[in-house]
Amino acid sequence: MGRRRRKARNGMPPAAGCLLIRTPWIARHQSRFAILGMLFRHASYRVHGFCRMVPSGTASRFQIDMPICYRWVASGPEVLAPMELRSIQYFVQVADEGSITRTADKIGIAQPALTRHIKQLEAELGTQLLMRLPRGVRLTTSGRDFLEHARAIMLEVSRASEHVRGKAQAPRGTVVMGTSPTLAPLLLPGCVARARQQCPTVTLKVVEGFSPQLLDALLTGRLDLAVMTNPPRTTALALTPLCSEPLVVLSSPGARGTRHAFSLAELCGTPFIVTVGLRTLVEQQLAAFGVGLRVEAEVDSVEAIRRLLISGIGMTIMPVSAFHDEIRAGQLAAYPIEDGNLHRILILARPVAEARSAAIDEIEHIVRAEMGGLLQAGIFRMPAGDSIASGRQPALATTRNSKRRTRRRPSAARR
Repeated sequence: MGRRRRKARNGMPPAAGCLLIRTPWIARHQSRFAILGMLFRHASYRVHGFCRMVPSGTASRFQIDMPICYRWVASGPEVLAPMELRSIQYFVQVADEGSITRTADKIGIAQPALTRHIKQLEAELGTQLLMRLPRGVRLTTSGRDFLEHARAIMLEVSRASEHVRGKAQAPRGTVVMGTSPTLAPLLLPGCVARARQQCPTVTLKVVEGFSPQLLDALLTGRLDLAVMTNPPRTTALALTPLCSEPLVVLSSPGARGTRHAFSLAELCGTPFIVTVGLRTLVEQQLAAFGVGLRVEAEVDSVEAIRRLLISGIGMTIMPVSAFHDEIRAGQLAAYPIEDGNLHRILILARPVAEARSAAIDEIEHIVRAEMGGLLQAGIFRMPAGDSIASGRQPALATTRNSKRRTRRRPSAARR
């Protein structure tokens, strides 16, 4: 064990240094009683808690299987047992209830045992955490400071346990996902099909709403994740960009005659039927050019706007993916906006404070995979041949050009 006055490299006497362990330690050629006797015989050492001795096969060897930490006090190094998570959890519950008696009844533990846990925690921290009153308890200044850290510790333990349990078994539970009305018809069929195949024990609940509504639902904990448009930057959300797509002017075919694009000047002079969310987005981007938006009607229904346009009533500004099928079928004409670069960015948002679960992670992977498939299919780009207007006009132009080339070939042959 060495002499008491002799110093080790870490500044402690060897008698204390030999017990400073981070992994199980084997004491050779010493009986357990001799080592414990040395600890208790020297006045400079105080043992808190218990060191459980486990025989290692022979009478002269034993193993201390419990890590021991040291703290210097006036009389020398102090040997401390590790802080227990159970004591921290009990302290948080007592602080919430404001009474040791009520907490003991609530969690089903004897009051003396609960008091012992609190006193042990106070001894390990070296300060008083609770002030005992005739009725209940009150946090001291140190108790209030420690409570904040204790809550963070218990939250991290809960997250870690949930994460490990979720990885060890098939994900299950209910995941609430939000999406915009313009994206839901494109995204949901594939997501539901993938979820049925990959995680049948997970129930997917979908909430449809515009970006301000989805943002509020995320921040208040009513949504687990959402695919939304241009959310504000906030530390409360983890944001993952998915894609960017252009905003275009949409109308019935032939409404513009032979003109195939909109300038910013024409944009501010044309009345539009728009949704609330897209009106805010377009006005924010037009403000950079000093241009305003003339709104004829505000309709919070994408389906209603689609029917109005097909009937030949009005024009709207929408993401190109919102009416991608109608543009391809020639039911609607899409006109790009020149020199404005109006667009929207689709973002996958998740609350940072929410505990991660295997079910939410699985749905997030499904959403990303489905968005990748839509990108490859060109859903977020103008359909081929429709960069100027409806699907029929480019075909006519191609036919005329081919006729011109056909007429020139005979004259070249004659030469």
